[in-house]
Amino acid sequence: MFELIVETDFSAAHNLREYKGQCERLHGHNWKVQVVLKAENLNKLGMVMDFREAKTILGEIINTFDHAYLNELPAFKVLNPTTENLSQLLYHELKSKLPAGVMVGRVTTWESDRCGAVYFE
Repeated sequence: MFELIVETDFSAAHNLREYKGQCERLHGHNWKVQVVLKAENLNKLGMVMDFREAKTILGEIINTFDHAYLNELPAFKVLNPTTENLSQLLYHELKSKLPAGVMVGRVTTWESDRCGAVYFE
């Protein structure tokens, strides 16, 4: 199994519904996202996939979240916009856009330098 890692970042605001504490109030983060993509076999160029293509796909997804109020996005009308739920949402968005033979290994999302969440299946 081979793994490829790409990272990006974005800024967004949110507030946690039904949370008792500071995070119940509107606040923002400079989020960081790390994605691990994996494949059992390399393509004809000897890659899981081109880094540029992986970053482009991730960038198109992240563009939806960048400088947004997460609570207003359709997925977070139902789900609480936690770091865990964001990681899961990004995982499934990526999974639907990757070429054949490339799988999402895991998505790690940090809301700060010291706090993050991982989603994988």
